[in-house]
Amino acid sequence: MSPEHGARRSQVVMVEPALTQLAKLTASETHRLDRTIVAISVNPELGTEVPGTLLRDYVDEIDAVRVIYYVTALRTTVISGLCGVVAAQGFAAV
Repeated sequence: MSPEHGARRSQVVMVEPALTQLAKLTASETHRLDRTIVAISVNPELGTEVPGTLLRDYVDEIDAVRVIYYVTALRTTVISGLCGVVAAQGFAAV
């Protein structure tokens, strides 16, 4: 990797129910989610493993966003759920 280039970002795709949840977000919530998705695309290992599954659970406490996802063998990050994109009240299902 040449010095002027950063790490390769993984492709990120959303599946149901994440797409349904995404449609319910405000512009501000979508912006916060976008920042979290960029962080995950740069480093898919950010989230903690969910025991007994291939899922990862990532919580960005600064932006109050929680994302459930998994990474494929080809390094595609698949977002399967948005467990919390909320104002400052904590995490709740969207």
